[in-house]
Amino acid sequence: MEGASSWNALEWTKIESVSRSATHGMAEFLLEAEEVIVQGHGVVLVNTDTAGTLSVTNFRLLFLSEASRDIIELGTIALTTIEKFSKQIVKPSSVPRQLDRTQSQRLLQVFGKDLRIIVFGFRPRTKQRRAVFDALSRYTRPARLWDMYALTCGPSKFSNINPKLRLIKEYLRLLGKDSLSISSKKIDEGSIIVSNDWWRISTINSGYSLCSTYPSSLIVPRSISDEELQQAASFRGRGRLPVISWCHAGTGAVLARSSQPLVGLMMNMRSNMDEKLVAALCTQTVDGKGARRKLYIADARPRKNALANGAMGGGSESSSNYFQSEVVFFGIDNIHAMRESLARLRDYLDTHGSTSSDGMSSFLRHGGWSWGGGNLSSMSASVSTLGDTAWLNHVQSVLAGAAWIAARVALESASVLVHCSDGWDRTTQLVSLASLLLDPYYRTFKGFQALVEKDWLAFGHPFSDRLGIPTSSGSSISNLELSRQSSAGSLPRTSSVGSSSHSQVANNCSPIFLQWVDCVSQLLRVYPSAFEFSSAFLVDFLDCVLSCRFGNFLCNSEKERQQSGITDACGCIWMYLAHLRSSEDDSHVHYNAFYDPTKHARPLRPPAASLAPTLWPQFHLRWACPQEAQAGELESKWHFMRKSCTEMAKARDMLDMKAKDLQVNLESLAAQLQKEKQLSISAVATAKRVYRENLAIKKAIEALGCEVHFSSNRSNQLDRGNIVPDIIEGFTSPLRRNLVDGKEHDDNDDLCVSIVARDEQLVSDNPISRVCETLCPYRTKEGCKWPDALCAQFGSQFVGLKANFDAFDRLSIRDCYFGSE
Repeated sequence: MEGASSWNALEWTKIESVSRSATHGMAEFLLEAEEVIVQGHGVVLVNTDTAGTLSVTNFRLLFLSEASRDIIELGTIALTTIEKFSKQIVKPSSVPRQLDRTQSQRLLQVFGKDLRIIVFGFRPRTKQRRAVFDALSRYTRPARLWDMYALTCGPSKFSNINPKLRLIKEYLRLLGKDSLSISSKKIDEGSIIVSNDWWRISTINSGYSLCSTYPSSLIVPRSISDEELQQAASFRGRGRLPVISWCHAGTGAVLARSSQPLVGLMMNMRSNMDEKLVAALCTQTVDGKGARRKLYIADARPRKNALANGAMGGGSESSSNYFQSEVVFFGIDNIHAMRESLARLRDYLDTHGSTSSDGMSSFLRHGGWSWGGGNLSSMSASVSTLGDTAWLNHVQSVLAGAAWIAARVALESASVLVHCSDGWDRTTQLVSLASLLLDPYYRTFKGFQALVEKDWLAFGHPFSDRLGIPTSSGSSISNLELSRQSSAGSLPRTSSVGSSSHSQVANNCSPIFLQWVDCVSQLLRVYPSAFEFSSAFLVDFLDCVLSCRFGNFLCNSEKERQQSGITDACGCIWMYLAHLRSSEDDSHVHYNAFYDPTKHARPLRPPAASLAPTLWPQFHLRWACPQEAQAGELESKWHFMRKSCTEMAKARDMLDMKAKDLQVNLESLAAQLQKEKQLSISAVATAKRVYRENLAIKKAIEALGCEVHFSSNRSNQLDRGNIVPDIIEGFTSPLRRNLVDGKEHDDNDDLCVSIVARDEQLVSDNPISRVCETLCPYRTKEGCKWPDALCAQFGSQFVGLKANFDAFDRLSIRDCYFGSE
């Protein structure tokens, strides 16, 4: 193991089984209804030599980096994605460059169904590894379906609608009757009556009495009655009689599926009703006058396997017994061969990857002779090792079979009946892949969902058995499959703890659906503009299926899902993926940047040379070679550029909005300035008018021989002579500006204007004054006391006259009333 410093720097602590309080500090990393069962600090992820916190929750194995507190994706895996795990012990002498170790290392090795092998390191003499191992033993293989996280979490915001309704809508589309609307009540009652010229929807299986693994509604030939269907079902394995999976509404060509016929060891058993049903698939041509179309019976198995099944009552058809038919064998191996092949591929990737489970890069393994040493023979050996996995060979067999079926339908308008043994593994792969080639609708998001729900879910692919999870009846895997170890890349060890033999249920596990998604990714590579979805969508979709986070892929059939109430009790994977896409519109990584529906509006007919598969980098290499999995990918670069352009466009829009706001603000300020300017001009005009009025008042009062005095309660100073200073010509009066004698005047101060008679000496020179001296009865010895006393000339209204600013401001005595001085 590289980077041994991680082992020394850690402070190892004892770990015990914890309660729900262990979620303290983990809330930001947990999903809804996810709870921590066991948690340990200071665990080392050997693959990357990273120290962190390892938690076992009711949904996954969660590993957080001790340095960054980020989730390490390689060390985080859903519990149902774990295929097996085992305890390993590595002594110091068996690990290069660990000469200073005095104690052996306790390791936990986890094998994932998604092609990763994870190794966690634990310090000796602690109970950490035992606690984690026991928690995995309990929670990776729950005893009941209702113990799974999908049912604990509930539907949340990703609620599901009736899948039967979606299936009927797809049937209506295939029959060219998509304008019709069928209610859920009619579906539940089994009272659907829809047909076209050739086919009809039958509800004979509404109670699942005809076939427990078929959907409640079936598309069958219009000429075959429900009673005849009942008789034909008895001649097929598990009652899976020939029914239509896809049909061309224009030509009448169909893809049909079934299980093997029960012809027996001597291959001589026959059924007239089965032969009639199969013959009904060969309808006449469109005009009704030509010869009946040809029927191909595609047996997905190798011929020898089909013959061997005859010993158990099965077998294959004879073309002489079925009208105008031809039997073809595709030679695709069974589920056990696929499981072993994927295991070899996982070992190959772990051995030759950059994040191998022994903590050593493939460039440094075996002293540098493999790859890093430049030995060409070692590189050839690596390539041959990939060939030995046979995974790509199996993928090519499925692709070639599906392409052959699609070509027969597209080029010859022939009908094809596909089956294997039970009709739910290889048959489903071929029929759904051929439908994907024939129908452009299935290459969209909605169509892909309809295809998976129809051919995989409704027609009874046993997902619970293939994924190794409980069924609705409560059966589960009782023992852990831990025996098989990796070959060239396995960790050196002296003992293995917890190994057990394969159980019957474990033997039913197989990556059939994973292999089909791999085939879809190969077609996406060959036809990059034919699919609306991207390779990233397929990876996320497959991860969701393997994790069993949602209820769509639980149980083995539509009947089991309905009886257990899975649809209402769990979230929906399609709603979740649609929610992810809606967050970024068409710039999300799930969208194919090069999708052009007009370019591939017809069936895809890939030539045989183009069907040579390669490793799927985004899925096969993401754990073993994470950098190479994305390096040089044109689509990912396009999405990055698209995202950058989108962000730049958003930034530009924000700047445009800010510029518009600034423009509006500037226009508003300009309008306010214009308004203030108008107010200023008006104020200046008012000030001039007031000034002239005040000047006229001053002249009028002085003409009466009086003086004007201004005073306030804050100052006793008097301003004699002028009513306003001359220096404020063009401005408002000092009274209006609250000024008295050049000082600021508070509005609360009393401002008074007093008018008093001039000096008596000056008054006596006036002829009018001399008349007052002789005639005024109010004159005293001290002289005239007006305005403090009465005056015979002016009357008493001027006595004690005082005026404030407002009084004078309201006067409107213009100077034109008086003559010039």
